[in-house]
Amino acid sequence: MKNTTINLLIMVILLIMTACKSADGGDAPRSQDSDALKHNRHINASNSIRDVVHHPSFKGFGQFILPLDRGTYDGNMQLDRVGSLLPYHCQIEPEAIVRTINYMIDQVADGKTIFYAFYTERQKLETPAKQNTGLFFFKGKPGAPFGIICPGGGFSYVGSVHEGFPHAIELSKKGYNAFVLQYRVGGEQGACEDLAAAISYIFQHAKSLGVSTKGYSVWGSSAGARMAAQIGSHGPAGYGDYNLPRPGVVVMAYTGHPSFTKNIPPTFVVQGENDGIVDVSAVERRVDAMRKAGIEVEYHKYRNVGHGFGLGTGTNAEGWIEYAIKFWEKHISE
Repeated sequence: MKNTTINLLIMVILLIMTACKSADGGDAPRSQDSDALKHNRHINASNSIRDVVHHPSFKGFGQFILPLDRGTYDGNMQLDRVGSLLPYHCQIEPEAIVRTINYMIDQVADGKTIFYAFYTERQKLETPAKQNTGLFFFKGKPGAPFGIICPGGGFSYVGSVHEGFPHAIELSKKGYNAFVLQYRVGGEQGACEDLAAAISYIFQHAKSLGVSTKGYSVWGSSAGARMAAQIGSHGPAGYGDYNLPRPGVVVMAYTGHPSFTKNIPPTFVVQGENDGIVDVSAVERRVDAMRKAGIEVEYHKYRNVGHGFGLGTGTNAEGWIEYAIKFWEKHISE
């Protein structure tokens, strides 16, 4: 009788422990689902910078999602104040940035690789600043041409979340493959070297990436537009030992970069009339000089728009990227 009572007590204790384990998650399947949801969880404007940097979907490159290159930021700052990280830009909508980041989280959840290192580990050891580089990839149709996008930031930060990722998403939705360059800050030379190295990487890995290198385009905004123009004029060979063609098209947004060569490809230029950083007349003098040199240029200027407007959503510039894509498409088919 005594043994029977003890056995019953043991059975009751085991049942209670099993029930508690299931309720807490334990080894039940629900715990795996919970981990998956946590890994792919969306963010909102009340989340912090730290939440983005350490998001499981961005392991190894979360520090490049937001423009943190200047090194002075509060990790607890909420994303509804993200505009303070982009002092050279305007039309910054926290909710739009949140949607962009969540789009990228969903891409990872779908099994896509969205970030590639284009420098080798040895190159990074030789030049430690090259640790702060990489390529974000937004897939289009297999075998479609690619565009590579260089966000601006005065060579003091890389504003990808405002004028890199959103542009790439638009290209991807049109079926084109799009890359966004995370480059070294500090000066134009190093940034252009990174751009040339990134283009070389894409050419070398075109098959595995599923992209066509025919008629590729280089896009840039502000400081990034200077980079795009330099690669257009001098090709990747101007910034390294690369036997690669110049891009088929250059797309430049709000930059006063003055120089060009007669070898620069057809160029699309977009500019805000109320730009407080770039001299609009200098932009127009360059456009006129390029046209006189026989270079095809399509120029769009928008009223009541300042510097760093990105896609220009909610302004007179909204939709400019559609014109730029059509300009590229025209030259891809030639």
